[in-house]
Amino acid sequence: MFEDPVEYIRTHLSEEFTIGEIRAFTTLILKEVCNLSFSDIVACKFTELSDNEKQNIISIVKRLQKGEPIQYILGVTEFYGLDFKVTSSVLIPRPETEELVEWILLETKQLNPHILDVGTGSGCIAITLSKKMKYATVDAWDVSTEALEVAKENAKANNVSIKFSKIDVFAHQDLDKRFDIIVSNPPYILESEKKVMSKNVLDFEPHQALFVLNHDALIFYDRIADIAVKQLNKKGMLYFEINQAYGKEIVHLLQEKNFKDIELKKDISGNYRMIRAMKQ
Repeated sequence: MFEDPVEYIRTHLSEEFTIGEIRAFTTLILKEVCNLSFSDIVACKFTELSDNEKQNIISIVKRLQKGEPIQYILGVTEFYGLDFKVTSSVLIPRPETEELVEWILLETKQLNPHILDVGTGSGCIAITLSKKMKYATVDAWDVSTEALEVAKENAKANNVSIKFSKIDVFAHQDLDKRFDIIVSNPPYILESEKKVMSKNVLDFEPHQALFVLNHDALIFYDRIADIAVKQLNKKGMLYFEINQAYGKEIVHLLQEKNFKDIELKKDISGNYRMIRAMKQ
């Protein structure tokens, strides 16, 4: 056992993580295990930990040492100021996706848009848009039953109403719905990129939501753009998160499908990570 949880966490994670990462982990762990506020943690108000709390901290540290993401260990993460449940069935929401959501919120002037999120995963995009656009109507699709269950829980926890559907975008779609906005963060990492990816991503996050075959890098963009051609209203908007290496190719793909006002946008790191286009 141990007396000082901060020292225990720092000592046991020092070989695998940076000082900044360890500080962040320490705050998250003590907040979750001991129900402490940030100010309590800074003030070191954790001198009387129970044996159960100490065992929980030890267990979390061991899982971190094996490379498991802290979000999966704690079962929750924050996205755009909202809390989301995450399991190994869904991707951990990334800051780049927050930027995509921000772009949609800034550009959308319609008060009651009908929005479709394709490949919703945890539901972070659909739920955030629904939460921030009070009068929006939001649909969300995913091919994974397990992911949809997580998304439904997150929608309930965040008090929003969303129409979730289990839909394979490569199956025939015969829909009578029309949308003002279609957004997707589809799988876009090439199989060949696995060799340079972090072990915690490869070993723990769902590959179905991450990877595409090397010879068919744009398969999801092509298919979802075709759906958008049919299902978007006139002047409806299509938004994608993208692989930064394929920005020009996706622009060309959208041009061939007669979209206009196409714009590539950089994320905070200076990488082309988003694209949007308008239906003619």
